[in-house]
Amino acid sequence: MSLWDLLLVLSALVTGLAGGVFAAFSTFVVAGLRRLEPADAATAMAAINSDAVRPPFMTLFGAAILVPVAAAVVGLAGGHDGAWLVTASAAVVLLGMLGVTAGGNVPLNDRLASHRDAAGWAAFDRPWSRWNHVRTVACAVASVLAALALA
Repeated sequence: MSLWDLLLVLSALVTGLAGGVFAAFSTFVVAGLRRLEPADAATAMAAINSDAVRPPFMTLFGAAILVPVAAAVVGLAGGHDGAWLVTASAAVVLLGMLGVTAGGNVPLNDRLASHRDAAGWAAFDRPWSRWNHVRTVACAVASVLAALALA
């Protein structure tokens, strides 16, 4: 297997896995938190957010950015068929996952950490969830684009 092929497989894998984490939050984690008292939901989500910045998730998050970018560079430099697809995959991840996380989810996480009460949860829940849906879709699109480049 060539470096190009390996990077494409890994790109599809890591973006798909990252999207799966975000999808879990979009489909059942936040829904479960909504069944709690708002102050309890705020406290639980703040604890989850604190744990998210540990190596297991941050390694996956970083790989979902770096691997598609590396694949795009290798693909473009090597003139590989499908290089434009993985370049699009990298762009989607940079904007739809990294950009949304930095500009949307993290600021909301920071505010929630400072306001672990019913009002904090009310200000956090829906906007954070909308941004998380964007991250989920972005990762799914990025994974499909990488898989198409492989095909």
